[in-house]
Amino acid sequence: MESFGARLYRAVAERGPLCVGIDPHPGLLARWGLSDDVDGLERFSRIVVEALGDRVAVVKPQSAFFERFGSRGVSVLESTIRQLRDSGSLVLLDVKRGDIGSTVAAYAAAYLDPSSPLYVDALTASPYLGVGSLAPMFELAAAHGGGVFVLALTSNPEGAAVQRARTADGRTVAQTVIDEIAQLNQGAEPLGSFGLVVGATIGDTGHDLSAVHGPLLAPGLGAQGATAADLRTVFGSGLSSVLPSYSREVLHAGPDVAALRAAADRVLTECRAALSGA
Repeated sequence: MESFGARLYRAVAERGPLCVGIDPHPGLLARWGLSDDVDGLERFSRIVVEALGDRVAVVKPQSAFFERFGSRGVSVLESTIRQLRDSGSLVLLDVKRGDIGSTVAAYAAAYLDPSSPLYVDALTASPYLGVGSLAPMFELAAAHGGGVFVLALTSNPEGAAVQRARTADGRTVAQTVIDEIAQLNQGAEPLGSFGLVVGATIGDTGHDLSAVHGPLLAPGLGAQGATAADLRTVFGSGLSSVLPSYSREVLHAGPDVAALRAAADRVLTECRAALSGA
């Protein structure tokens, strides 16, 4: 199968550099006039797919907002993933999984094996049991053309205590993650399949992101406080690999399909301008 990096590179070229989250939290369901139950969840997800599935390069469902409804919610997630893939968008599942041994291998099989009902193009993962603990994810992703986005420098204030701590060789923990992901992407063309999650709200990181040669997912835009213009400060010379990610900034325009599309078009225009240096 074609690599995730190659598919993402083409999707961004065709549809533009934008990822939109599906985050059906209770407040957003209420804002849309939907019930906070499985029926509301299903309706919400179906509208987002209808509005954006054939227009946005990447759609990112947040698994927790489906899991909170138990097996019926996970069933809606499975259906949403299928609908998104049928519409032509790449699906990045935001699950932030991380473990060791057979457990992380099982997570990999759940999301990166084409025979799984939860099979997606890529997932988010936590490296804080060691980047090497995620090897089963990297291996299955490589085997089936999948991708993995690893947390590196996140927007939440608690993250800095771990991510910016210094290791014995003087690098920050975040830099060790950056360096290991860069090694996994060596030789990949046109883009590696292993990416990083770097919050758009954190300002100048003091870290070199240009050598990763993989996608740089940038959450925190819009309602969380960052603007598209902030991407230049955060990513510097790595700007060409950035995948801006919005959720509430776009989703607040719903449930009207045309309004959702207009909101996505607006932020995409802002991102194009910022990433091109205009």
